[in-house]
Amino acid sequence: MTAAQPGIVVIGVGNEYRSDDGAGIAVARRLRALFPTGVTILEESGEGTGLMQAWQGAAWVMLVDAVRSGASPGTIHRLDARAAPLPMGFFHYSTHAFSVAEAVELARSLDELPAHLVVYGIEGANFAAGIDLSPAVEQAVEAVVERLAEEVRLRDLQPPTKQV
Repeated sequence: MTAAQPGIVVIGVGNEYRSDDGAGIAVARRLRALFPTGVTILEESGEGTGLMQAWQGAAWVMLVDAVRSGASPGTIHRLDARAAPLPMGFFHYSTHAFSVAEAVELARSLDELPAHLVVYGIEGANFAAGIDLSPAVEQAVEAVVERLAEEVRLRDLQPPTKQV
């Protein structure tokens, strides 16, 4: 990434040792195999200030995390975080001080949101200790990888924004 032409950052959030909480990490790892260069792909625990640092300077950010909203396991939610606040109870809280939604809202209040911030939430079923994703979440991970790969390709085809 350069200051004149910020790039695309994909952030997978979660804990791979808490079953479905590892969905975001799984997406990031699979995308890294598809885009070994040209796209910054990060794995984050979900700690708010770390997320804000991870997307700093990027024009396009796509973040993936496991969620608990009451929908069926494997449901995929796509939220435009620039258009509206994220639901506070939506994201699975970790042991950190604040959640993904709180980090986004803090960045919004500080006027530090990226120009484009898309958040994918994958509805989890099991957040207990373990390394395997539940079958519905595994299928959702594959679907999100396909969707994000398409979004990344679309972003790459658009001409860079002129800096004034």
